[in-house]
Amino acid sequence: MRCVNDHKKKKAGAYFLLGLLGLLFLLPFVPLSVGAEEGAAAAVDEEKVVKGKDVYYKVEGIVSGPPAPKLKYPDDYGTYGNFQSRTLIWMANQQHLYFGSFVLAVPMFVFVMELVGMLQKDRKMSKKYDDLAHEFMKISLTAYSITAILGGLLLFSFLALYPGFFGYLARIFKPIMHVYALLFILESGTLYVYYYGWDRMNDGGLLKWVHLSISLLLNTIGLALMYFANAWVAFMQSPAGVDEQGQFLGNIWRAVHTPLWIPIVVHRILGNAAFGGGVVAAYAAYRLLAAKSPEEKAHYDWMSYTAMFMGVLNLIPLPFAGYWLMREVYAYRQQMGITLMGGLLAWVFIMQATMIATLFVTVNYYLWQAMGRMPGGERYYRYFKYMLLVLIVSTLAWLTPHTIVMTPAELKAMGGAQHPVVGNYGVMSAKNTAINIMITTTVLCFILYQRCNKVLTVKWAKTGNIALAAMFIGAAINIIFLGIYGYYIPANVRIGLSVPQVCTTLTTLFVGVTINTLMLKDSRSLGEIRWGTLSTRGAYALFLLAVAFTWTMAVMGYIRSSVRLHWHINEIMRDNSPWAFTNPIGYAGNVNSMNVLIFWTMLLFVFWLGTLAAKKAPVKQEAGVVVGEALVPAGRH
Repeated sequence: MRCVNDHKKKKAGAYFLLGLLGLLFLLPFVPLSVGAEEGAAAAVDEEKVVKGKDVYYKVEGIVSGPPAPKLKYPDDYGTYGNFQSRTLIWMANQQHLYFGSFVLAVPMFVFVMELVGMLQKDRKMSKKYDDLAHEFMKISLTAYSITAILGGLLLFSFLALYPGFFGYLARIFKPIMHVYALLFILESGTLYVYYYGWDRMNDGGLLKWVHLSISLLLNTIGLALMYFANAWVAFMQSPAGVDEQGQFLGNIWRAVHTPLWIPIVVHRILGNAAFGGGVVAAYAAYRLLAAKSPEEKAHYDWMSYTAMFMGVLNLIPLPFAGYWLMREVYAYRQQMGITLMGGLLAWVFIMQATMIATLFVTVNYYLWQAMGRMPGGERYYRYFKYMLLVLIVSTLAWLTPHTIVMTPAELKAMGGAQHPVVGNYGVMSAKNTAINIMITTTVLCFILYQRCNKVLTVKWAKTGNIALAAMFIGAAINIIFLGIYGYYIPANVRIGLSVPQVCTTLTTLFVGVTINTLMLKDSRSLGEIRWGTLSTRGAYALFLLAVAFTWTMAVMGYIRSSVRLHWHINEIMRDNSPWAFTNPIGYAGNVNSMNVLIFWTMLLFVFWLGTLAAKKAPVKQEAGVVVGEALVPAGRH
């Protein structure tokens, strides 16, 4: 009875902490309004008040700052020889973003792992998850220092190369920049207390809950820092809180809460979490390939799977968050959306689509390779070729451009910039259909993976299989039908079809995995999972997954920044430097590839330091399998 009560208390504590974390995620959605201009109006003589109209909110406010400066070259810009100043900022910013994303994502995983461990009834499994969380945190410890160094480098680069622009931005966000600095100091202190106090607080009682609460505080601070940083990015793309001349109108909340702030924050949270999972999975794959003993191989095989699983959980909703962001871009400025999706940057989205398709194909390939360590997995090998065919066809539709770069003679021969047959697959009806089919196929692959070493024993197994088959077939028919129907309706109506397609995909995900989990209850095991026997190709697939995440982040950063065209701050502050143009795709590809190479060179150094800090060989791992969203030992089913 005491054990049951203790378990209930653990669950109650877990729900409380998760509720606090949920409130933090919802913080940017709260429609707060800071009445700074009303307070200023009461303190200033009415005759001396100068008012302006907010460029986005269209309300009047008291002018509380000078207009945006009209920058001149070279007075307001700096250079280092013949290098493009913008490219130097680009690279410094991208490296800081990579490491910042990594150190934001890993504590989220650590919090989940530590919480899962605390909720385990089996003490051995509890320690296993706790040790995994500790090792996750150890990986990111060095990355925190590198993030701080790169942040300082980025700051000095802005001061040296773009002092006029940075000075204006600092005047607008001065209160937040002070808070940002204080939060960074607080985060560092919280990190060291959390990491170095792990063993002291690991008593399984009250101190352990205190330790988990420190983890929640660490994640809270990290997310707050990300909210602030993204506020500056969103202000550059969709300014608010200022008038047409760039004069601050006294309400800092409006300057922060720009129309694209929330979509960018949501997209960044999911993207960072997926990226962090990919990087940790690559680290575990690196240790797996270098391991000498079977125990080490088993440990890092399980670790790589766990990290990959958590990364994919965030990858699946990421395209939907991207569509939402693009929708908000269109709502803010239609011309900006056209530049992104159908104009100057349209071909860059083909590059982005290539990497997203690579991500989903690689995830499926890894799961197919992982089935080799599951007794009974060979029963499902015959389905691989069919699923691969679906993924290839969907990828081809996903990658097809709407228009093709041609010579005048080719343009005349084809009768237009759009190919009469292939061009039909370049519109959003086909692309929405393709990505939803790819996600649904990935869900089906995961369900098969769950079943590999199991024999269903529930009485309603046949009925459940029929229900699952009907659901996946019905989902495919509905997604494809909506895609075809989109060709027969106007474009402004067609875009709304993405909503029922997304709902179909998400329903298949949650309902399908839930039904399969219930069917696996009390199933008969065909044998323990042979952790540590993942093929070398499967380990290399995790490296490909992580590099694809990295390159996708680079190209999306280029797209987001380039859509401002020749503006530092869209329609407020013009870029008057010699580099106020959109770089060609080839140049952008080279810079992005260089950023990826630099990041992974530094990250391999971090991995190497992680091997030096290893204390001892990990204990022998039990087999484990994912059921729904919880990781539990296979022997318990």
